[in-house]
Amino acid sequence: MRVPLKGIHTVRGKGRTYYYAWRGGPRINEKPGTPAFLLRYEEAHASRRRPPENCLFTLISEFKQSADFSRLSARTKKDYRTYLAVVEEKFGSMPLKAVQDPRARGLFKEWRDGFADNSRKADHLWTALSRVLSFGKDRGRLTGNVCERGGRLYKAERQDKTWTEEHISRFLQVASSELALALLMALWTGQRQGDLLSLRWDAY
Repeated sequence: MRVPLKGIHTVRGKGRTYYYAWRGGPRINEKPGTPAFLLRYEEAHASRRRPPENCLFTLISEFKQSADFSRLSARTKKDYRTYLAVVEEKFGSMPLKAVQDPRARGLFKEWRDGFADNSRKADHLWTALSRVLSFGKDRGRLTGNVCERGGRLYKAERQDKTWTEEHISRFLQVASSELALALLMALWTGQRQGDLLSLRWDAY
């Protein structure tokens, strides 16, 4: 059975027909329709899809396969994958030699500023990129991390979310004992909700 192959480019000349994996691609010297021809075709396209070595894409791939990444929470892993996909789309083929050039910091900053209308996303993208570069520096793949101490664009205004002593007093007057305990635990320990919910009885 003949398998249809997409993109095959044929050239005829001097009584012969030459086959290429795609226009401008490598020549396939095997006989069309044979398993050997199919194998060469698949090898050519696999090579075409393979990212260049020693670039930011490969460093990101190494990070996602590392123990550093595997120790992260499921939510953090998902977030990193989302933001690193954006980084790959823009800088994936950037050679590591260029990534560690001090001038790359300005390039990365300009790219981040392009997301200024969504400053939280801009900060997440910068953090994800910086984390990968830090990983590369730690593993000896880079001489430095040009994204260290990049600052933040997003500034939260939380004054309207802060409880005053009056708010706390009014809440305790009407709250159940369970809710009152929850509020006081948060107030006195400074722990986040997730940490308080996971407290063991002996911690009380």
